[in-house]
Amino acid sequence: MVSLIIGNKGSGKTKRLISLVNEAVDRSNGNVVCVEKERLLIYDINYRARLVETDHFKVSGYEAFYGFLSGIVAGDHDITDVLVDATLKIGGRNYDELAVFLKKVSDLSKIADQDFTFTISADVSDLPEEIFEYCEKI
Repeated sequence: MVSLIIGNKGSGKTKRLISLVNEAVDRSNGNVVCVEKERLLIYDINYRARLVETDHFKVSGYEAFYGFLSGIVAGDHDITDVLVDATLKIGGRNYDELAVFLKKVSDLSKIADQDFTFTISADVSDLPEEIFEYCEKI
């Protein structure tokens, strides 16, 4: 399943994501991965969650971002949850490309049987409607 935390800047998306990461660690029988653009959440998330920075690996754009997530999933079959902060800062603000990316992640989620959660810093009305055919707003 792919879940989206959507809201404008300052609406509490990252705090919600931190809470979800820590809850996932407590309930998971496997591994939890938190992906962020730069190292900001190190003191906020449970030490048992794997924290990965995309800037460290020079990931930018949705094609590279999808490949990065696929590699994480392929490298560890015990991952149950992947939670991502600052999605638009990593992939870009092109909402059509975001829709294609999220569709591919939705397919990956089904193949790998893993849950993905993304924060999206935008107004819901700005996003393409098709996103909500394969993603859930939380």
